Amino acid sequence: MWSTDLHSIDYTFLGALGLLFLAQLYFYARYMCAPARRLRKGKKQATVDAPTSDAPGVSVILCAHNESENLSHFLQALLTQDYPTYEVIVVDDGSEDNTRLVIERYLAFDKRLHMTFVPYGARVRSTKKLALTLAAKAAQYDYLLLTDADCIPAGPHWISEMMQGFVGGKKQKDVVLGFGAYFKQKGFINRMVRFDTLFNGLHYLGAAICGHPYMGVGRNLAYRKSLFFESGGYTQLMDVRAGDDDLFVNRVATRKNTGVVVKPESFTWSLSKTSLKEWIQQKQRHLSVSPKYRFGTKFRLCLEPLTRGLFYAAVIATMVLYWPSCWEEISIPFTVAAGVFLLRWILQTAVINTSAKRMGLHRFNMLSILWFDITLPLLSLVLLIPSRRKINTW
Repeated sequence: MWSTDLHSIDYTFLGALGLLFLAQLYFYARYMCAPARRLRKGKKQATVDAPTSDAPGVSVILCAHNESENLSHFLQALLTQDYPTYEVIVVDDGSEDNTRLVIERYLAFDKRLHMTFVPYGARVRSTKKLALTLAAKAAQYDYLLLTDADCIPAGPHWISEMMQGFVGGKKQKDVVLGFGAYFKQKGFINRMVRFDTLFNGLHYLGAAICGHPYMGVGRNLAYRKSLFFESGGYTQLMDVRAGDDDLFVNRVATRKNTGVVVKPESFTWSLSKTSLKEWIQQKQRHLSVSPKYRFGTKFRLCLEPLTRGLFYAAVIATMVLYWPSCWEEISIPFTVAAGVFLLRWILQTAVINTSAKRMGLHRFNMLSILWFDITLPLLSLVLLIPSRRKINTW
């Protein structure tokens, strides 16, 4: 039996809870669902024709810092793409292992492969940005497709699929955002990394689809060489170690000039960090550049975790304050709080796992989703606190 004796404070709690729930619902319905909607729409369209011999040339760029093992495993996949005109430029960024020897071994057999290097002792805060700039200058073609040395394309049509992002819509695009996935491995760290990557991927890809591009990932990102140099490249970003991907996209991407590719064939795949310490260092490096985002981006990015945190706080406060003395007199606020919490949890699980399925990724159980939904924003908040610890360049 419900206790129906409500007062103004009760309506206040219920109103606040309802508004926070609607804010979360809007976020998931508009942004997080957008990639899955794009994939569903793409299935109904005709199959894209294979690139012809007159397809525009592409320069694939990757930087390598002590990546001899990864290059030995993954470089071949870049040199066997089913695309008529492209080159692969590898920049040796001060490697101390056999990186250069591995590249030279491939150079002897494939003329599409080129190598350059960062001058020894270069006095810049981010040698990776210098490496990418050198590669962009050396590129033969106007279309630059970036990836990392520890990434492997989803298949031989990776370049073709990413290039489709430039021709979508009424206007030729200058920036194309792709997705960089992680292989499924055993262990909690891998599961956490894959969830964090999927959640953030759905967010930035969905935001771009909805007309608010704000970041990309260097594991799978393309833009035009002309845009890079006309915008000044990394000139305004050389004072920070990271940000060669997301800060650049945040500065140059607009509603009209940005394309998004979400088909599984367009993905790159990587092995995740295996230790919590390594992943936290990587996470901290990525978060360290977020204060340099545009104001509008920072405002929108703060809204979701803020409403999420307030939603959880409101649910807990309501259920504690209205905890029934006996289960025969359950109050309406308690029931509503429990109901909206469960409803959001179910909707969130449905959106994330439906998106994962359509993207060819592994799904997550409800308990994992709830745990990561609570803990990852708290971890990010802690890592955003200014620290004197050195953030690694790579």
